Amino acid sequence: MFPDADGNASVFNPFASEEISPPFSPHWEAKRRAAQALRELIEALITSDGTTADIDALAGQLEAQAATLAAGPRLHGLLAFLRDGKHGGHGEVNHELNALGGWSNPLSPQLNMWLQDDRAFGTVRCGYAYEGPPGYIHGGFIAAIFDQFLGMAQLAGNNPGMTGTLTVRYHRPTPLNTDLDLSAQLTESVGRKTTVKGEMHADGILTASCECLFVRPQASLLQKF
Repeated sequence: MFPDADGNASVFNPFASEEISPPFSPHWEAKRRAAQALRELIEALITSDGTTADIDALAGQLEAQAATLAAGPRLHGLLAFLRDGKHGGHGEVNHELNALGGWSNPLSPQLNMWLQDDRAFGTVRCGYAYEGPPGYIHGGFIAAIFDQFLGMAQLAGNNPGMTGTLTVRYHRPTPLNTDLDLSAQLTESVGRKTTVKGEMHADGILTASCECLFVRPQASLLQKF
C-alpha cells in the first residue's frame, strides 16, 4: 500500500517489488500490447531509411487508425479513468498512463521502479527516440526520469509531495540502448518537505546524480477537479 493524494495508505502499490505488476484488466493488457507495438514503430521510423513512398503509405495508414480511435469513446487523463470506475484505482491507472513509467503509454521509456525498505531502485533503457548528443540520451529525458523515479522514492517516507526543485548533475554522457540502473535514498522529511537523492549508472559507471525537494500540497489536488 502507499499514500494516495489525500495521504491515505489504501491504494494498490505497483512499486512493491521488482516484478512488473500485471495489467488490471484485459483493457490494459490490450493497451500494453498496442503501446509496445507503437514503441517499436517509433524506433523503426526514426532509424528507417526506407523510400519516401513507403513512409507516405505508412503515414496514411496511421492517420486512418488515429481517426478511427478518435471517433470512439475516450477518457481524457488519469482522473477521467478513475471516475469511470472500470480501470482500477489510482495506483493501477498511473502505472499504465504515466509519461515515464506507464506500460500503456507509448511515449514512456518503461521506467521500472520498486521500493526495498527505505531505498528505491529502478531500471530503464532508452532507444533512439530519446537521443540528444550522438549515441547518448538527451539530458532533458534524464532529468524527467529522475523526477519520476525520485517522486516514487519519496513514498518510503509516507509524506508524498510535488516537485519543488530538481537538481541534476551530469557526470558523463548516458548511452542509448543500455540498461540503466537507478537507486535513491530519502534523506530528510520535515513538515511538508521531503528531500531525496538518487543516482543513475550505466554498466556500473555513474553517469548522473540528482537531488530533489518535494513539497506536499496543503490540499488534495483531486479537490481541484
